[in-house]
Amino acid sequence: MPVAAQVIRHASTHPDRVAVSGPYGDITYGALARRALEEAASLTAALPRPIAAPAAARDTPPALSPPSADGRAITAAARTRAPVVGICLRDPVDQLIAILAADLTGATPLLYEPALRDGVPADLLIETLLTTGPTDPGAQTQLAGVDSAGPVTRSLPVGGWFAPSPADLAWACFSSGSTGRPRAVVRTRESWTGSFGPLSEITGIGADDVVLVPGPLTSSLYGFAAVHALAVGATVLAPGRWAPGSLPELARRATAVHVVPHLLPRLLDALPEDAPLRVVVVGGAALPAEVRERAGGVRVVAYYGATELSFVAVDADGGGLRPFPGVEIEVRPPLGEVWARSPWLAEGYLGGVAGPLKAEDKWMSVGDLADPYTPGEPLRLRGRGDGAIQTGGATVVPEDVEEVLRRAPGVGDVVVVGSPHPELGAVVTAVVEAGAGPLPSRTTLEKVARDGLAAAQRPRRWYAITDLPRTPTGKPARAQVAARLTTTDPDLRRLP
Repeated sequence: MPVAAQVIRHASTHPDRVAVSGPYGDITYGALARRALEEAASLTAALPRPIAAPAAARDTPPALSPPSADGRAITAAARTRAPVVGICLRDPVDQLIAILAADLTGATPLLYEPALRDGVPADLLIETLLTTGPTDPGAQTQLAGVDSAGPVTRSLPVGGWFAPSPADLAWACFSSGSTGRPRAVVRTRESWTGSFGPLSEITGIGADDVVLVPGPLTSSLYGFAAVHALAVGATVLAPGRWAPGSLPELARRATAVHVVPHLLPRLLDALPEDAPLRVVVVGGAALPAEVRERAGGVRVVAYYGATELSFVAVDADGGGLRPFPGVEIEVRPPLGEVWARSPWLAEGYLGGVAGPLKAEDKWMSVGDLADPYTPGEPLRLRGRGDGAIQTGGATVVPEDVEEVLRRAPGVGDVVVVGSPHPELGAVVTAVVEAGAGPLPSRTTLEKVARDGLAAAQRPRRWYAITDLPRTPTGKPARAQVAARLTTTDPDLRRLP
């Protein structure tokens, strides 16, 4: 995590302030820093070579080769100073401790879900895999009582830890459509920490806040929210996986929330009258005006971005999306693709994996589409340009889903598209063509999806078709499939 230095600074000045309130208790800044230092010592011993060094003694931090113009392979360059440490833990407190430790050693933390463990490409060259944390059973109930007395800085040997630099490769996580074919997006320290100031100014989030992060930190949206909150010295309220039943209690404690659009109405419904909540930060799909109106006295800040691009545009007052500070936006013909140039762009994908990211000079795009854009006017998004589906706060690449579903016995071919949805923006829809035998049942298809796909990637709507429409080259015609779903096509049969 690119904020170890900030956490240690907060620990030295406010050791007893709660840093993270997790599913098993609270941990103070003092205790969080101590745990991170302990884990850093263990991690240094586990890595194949010493990498901690003062800034003056370091080589120039490695970079990734830039994305190709057509968005294909992006490979890591020399990584002798930035080994990748895989962090595969369930408890958000464990996750935060581990990624702080990785930052202290100069490694690049790659945070991902246990369900992804077997799908991570070998060429990512993960040098250490952390699968157990200090708050595993036996320690979980001890969190609230951890001793945090004394200045934490006394535990730091002079010059003994990695000296941070803006160009460090300090964070990696999988993009939302990653399970079928994982794409680990890596970014520099500055590409995140540099945006903390503008975000704090826009949202007002600071050290006195309790920031609810009601989702997995493996998500770029929620991971950033937790990192930003720790950087400013706030308390992170991190329950882990979304649990609707716990929402009323969480809402009573939070003064700020990061959330995806389709969860905002549930949050507002759960708010007690005397709730301290003052600001909600919404990232992902478009936010309907009526949802903002329902917020009443709670301020709503909505933004558009992507795992690869970070912040692109922000709507702080309901007046429409405007460029986030430091961002330049172009909408390029003929398709109307959104391109961004800013200090907040990611470096690329680890391991040479292809993906939607395209680069040209210092501009990048993931294929989102918008109406023609004039600087000074709001940015009006139209959807995903390359078929990628934005569902809630997740981006799903159809090819990833199709690759998994084709493994089901009896499936000849399949096309995955997004169908409009009033809350989620879109839902994943699968249109399945039978193979030589009978088409498998929906139950069978859903089991294949559960076994091989993340929750956001799993189709919610299933259709059967005798013959998929195809291009002259024989490829499934995705646009035709999507268009036929909007009609009463007799060749399409909804699977019960």
